[in-house]
Amino acid sequence: VVFIGPCRFAKIDPTMRLGLGRMLRSHWFLFGIVFSIVLAWLGPELGMKGGPLRPEYTVKYLAVAIIFFSSGITLRTDELKSAVFSVPLHLTIQGFSMGLFPLVMLALVKVLRALTSTDENLLTGLIVVGCMPPPVSSAVILTKAVGGNEAGAIFNSALGSLLGIIVTPLLLLFLGGIESSVPLFSIFMSLTGTVLFPLLLGQVVRHFYWPQIKTMGIPFSEISSSVLLVIIYSTFCDTFADSTSASPQDAIFVIIFDVFCLMLSKLAVFILAQLFSFSPRDTVCIFFCATHKSLTLGIPLLKIVFGAQPSLSIISLPLLVYHPTQILLGGVLVPGVRSWMESAELEAAQSLQKH
Repeated sequence: VVFIGPCRFAKIDPTMRLGLGRMLRSHWFLFGIVFSIVLAWLGPELGMKGGPLRPEYTVKYLAVAIIFFSSGITLRTDELKSAVFSVPLHLTIQGFSMGLFPLVMLALVKVLRALTSTDENLLTGLIVVGCMPPPVSSAVILTKAVGGNEAGAIFNSALGSLLGIIVTPLLLLFLGGIESSVPLFSIFMSLTGTVLFPLLLGQVVRHFYWPQIKTMGIPFSEISSSVLLVIIYSTFCDTFADSTSASPQDAIFVIIFDVFCLMLSKLAVFILAQLFSFSPRDTVCIFFCATHKSLTLGIPLLKIVFGAQPSLSIISLPLLVYHPTQILLGGVLVPGVRSWMESAELEAAQSLQKH
């Protein structure tokens, strides 16, 4: 203890300081998520669409391109090739995301419609969430952060986005009676520019310069996670700046319902992956890819279908809430999922040694 005049200060134990530093290094991504959200809350004007940072270009295109360029450099080409032919993995992810998930969401909406007086526009928005395909970037980064099957996550993110151009409008029509169309060419070009081209460019760079890059010790995983923090910051800037006409009760209801749907779907796909005996790395890939939903396809689709309606902000609310919620919840779950995966892999290795 140190005395200065009448004041008394506790001297920080070096061991405590070391432990605090280790905790910050181990969980820097979680602290980064909290910091990003607080920063967005304090000044959403900086990172919102149309703001000085111009996230409609820097985040939507540049940040996503950096993520997939980084993945292209770090992934072995044989891993990407094998991912293409992992048919059971793709069927599970796409089947759950655009098959089982929409049907369960429709059943839940029917229950809400029968038992509550929930705004019909909110219920329509919930059906829209259920019909969305997997996202482009967040599931890939979270899978990579845990150490799961990154190649599988990349392939399914691209596949889901392409399938979503056709499947999502059909789901909206058959499940919600909502007629819709999507700008096929613009979405395809956007996916090519932000996903396929950076990924292939990264593979080319890896092919010619990987020995030199490896000696540099570039922290590609940390770079990708940092870019995801920028995406989280921008997303919450839009969330806090949104002057939606929804009541506080509607907003609270949507938050609780979206969290419930996320937790229920993650539990369901985890059990499903265990039943089908997927490897721990594939299970992580399924855990994130099958339960996350795309805002990239969702917002343009909502503007096309409901753009002329004054209720657009209410219909959009479930998707606008689901998007940051899936990133935030996913980031919080990363340490626990990583711990499970490492334990499961160790158990599998020990079992093989015994036999």
